Amino acid sequence: MTAKEYLNQAYRLEQRIRLLKDNIEETRALSGSISSPGFEQHYNPNRPTEAPYVKTLERLMEMQEELDEKLSLLLALKAELTEVIDGVENMDERLVLTYRYLKNYTWSHIGDILCADERTVRRWHSLALAHVTVPENPAVIP
Repeated sequence: MTAKEYLNQAYRLEQRIRLLKDNIEETRALSGSISSPGFEQHYNPNRPTEAPYVKTLERLMEMQEELDEKLSLLLALKAELTEVIDGVENMDERLVLTYRYLKNYTWSHIGDILCADERTVRRWHSLALAHVTVPENPAVIP
């Protein structure tokens, strides 16, 4: 695993968390729109007896548990990434790595913060990646 692939894991995990949060919000919105009961007089013995929104609530609870797991995984990963980034000696390179991989800032935003042009920021980034030491047993996000 290259240094860039290792450092990019947090970004990818944050994207997955964002999608899961969106799914949870959509499911919550759907669970609030309960359909009206049918007043038919026929009897169907195969029809489920529980309310239709129960399955939705169960799914919401499962999704929330998955979100909590991913958030705790993200926190652990970011702590590990912080230790790895802190191992880079040059302060400019360390700042570029922090802003890029922990804060997910764009190159131009990093340049604005560090008062450097985008080309310089990219050069620092390349140098920083060469100075990153990936742990022997890095956390790998599936």
